[in-house]
Amino acid sequence: MSVKEPAAAIGIDIGTSGVRTVALSQEGHVVGFTSNPFADATKTRSPAAWWEGVRLCLTRLASECSLSSVRGIAVDGTSGTVLATDSAGAPVGDVLMYNKPCPDASIVARIAQEAPLESPARGANSGLARAIHLSRRAGVSHVMHQADWVLLQLGLSQPATDENNALKTGYDLNASTWPAWIEAAGLAIDKLPSVYRAGEPIQMLGGFAAAIGLPSSCRLHAGTTDGCASFLATGASETGDGVTALGSTMVLKLASDRPINAPEYGVYSHRVLDFWLVGGASNSGGAVIRALFGDDRLAQLTEKLNADHPTGLRYYPLLKPGERFPINDPSYPPRLEPRPKDDAVFFQGVLEGMTEIERLGYGRLNDLSAAQLRTVRTVGGGAKNPVWTELRQRALGVDFLPSRSSEAAVGTASLVLAESMR
Repeated sequence: MSVKEPAAAIGIDIGTSGVRTVALSQEGHVVGFTSNPFADATKTRSPAAWWEGVRLCLTRLASECSLSSVRGIAVDGTSGTVLATDSAGAPVGDVLMYNKPCPDASIVARIAQEAPLESPARGANSGLARAIHLSRRAGVSHVMHQADWVLLQLGLSQPATDENNALKTGYDLNASTWPAWIEAAGLAIDKLPSVYRAGEPIQMLGGFAAAIGLPSSCRLHAGTTDGCASFLATGASETGDGVTALGSTMVLKLASDRPINAPEYGVYSHRVLDFWLVGGASNSGGAVIRALFGDDRLAQLTEKLNADHPTGLRYYPLLKPGERFPINDPSYPPRLEPRPKDDAVFFQGVLEGMTEIERLGYGRLNDLSAAQLRTVRTVGGGAKNPVWTELRQRALGVDFLPSRSSEAAVGTASLVLAESMR
């Protein structure tokens, strides 16, 4: 009987396609990995499905490696996904996902009146706008982010979040507090979770986590957003290192020695470890490709692509009006016409359109005096398409480097390791 390798940290990723968990050794090596995909799109929006996925993944993880030495566990979730709960932590009504704008224009207008001009909480796609809308439901005691709610299920005694998730909900990084203007915008601050630095320990855990073999000394740590976690997973860490996440949406992150916030362009900065991640997220990405072509035909269509012969179609691939970055306009229209008869040409045109969005995105960051892009690493399903990679490298003109890992959960677990070594 083989001896299971001991784990030192666990990261949990609640993504748009499912739940993934990773266990890292003290040296940062992956010693366990499990996943549980969501059955359909409705499960993506279901807190019950999130928790069922976490429960199943952690149980399986315990069979892959020894959890008796785990020092901490942290969760990452989709940035801007918000839910309301009652006093017992049970969800009240539906979740507002990261890609669904606040349905009440008056809330957005009120935030615009009260929030500082540089605040990432401005706009219909901010976490704060969604939180205010949800807080008005009957019986709501708290509003929180996706990762926060999962921490509660893991045994957290009171709602808590991390700076990265809290940023677009209005948290003031400089003052380390929820600012008073949030109440003026329509949300009682006592309905918001307490905030910790990403990776910071919060409390000891118990309950279900203890039952699967995690030690009593193990602590729950503040996590991060999926975008920040994906960046950390790649191994990028130097100023000028860029990471493009080609998942359901396209997220660009650039390591910088200082923060840049320009909400008018959908640009904001997260503080992670000892540097800043400057970037933004487009509504274009893999979800558009899946809706237009399905998954079964992608390999066949990719074989017919030719990077040496651009289509000239100049698409802006969106499924519906509304963009966040590099253009911040909740009414921005999709551009997918004219559609050629050949689906392979159409597919290449869509990829060229997304490549242009990426080029414009990094260009926007450079124009705002963030660090100059010097390398790019890629995570997400789109990283597997060699022709798309060739199109992107030609457009960006910098070195494309391999990623240490493409799993956001690795980045989240690495936050725990970094904190434990302080």
